[in-house]
Amino acid sequence: MRKTLTILGFLAAFPAGVALADDDCFVPMADWQPRDAVASLAEENGWTVRRIKIDDGCYEIEGRDAEGRRIEVTVHPATLEVIEFEYEDDDDD
Repeated sequence: MRKTLTILGFLAAFPAGVALADDDCFVPMADWQPRDAVASLAEENGWTVRRIKIDDGCYEIEGRDAEGRRIEVTVHPATLEVIEFEYEDDDDD
């Protein structure tokens, strides 16, 4: 009985862990916002865009924030929600 409950607990938690670890965007291209909308999002936030690309099915903005720090921002292609925001290290150490 105890072994069965342990297995059931593991199986119940396992799919949630997989879903949390997944940062890919799985959206049909027909549902994507246009690239211009991504550029507008960046402008509204004071970011200077160097490049907008597609990575793992998400939009990825490379550029600089309002203070001039290098940034990499992952944006959901349908909702334009910021999924991940990273400051890039300018040092080559």
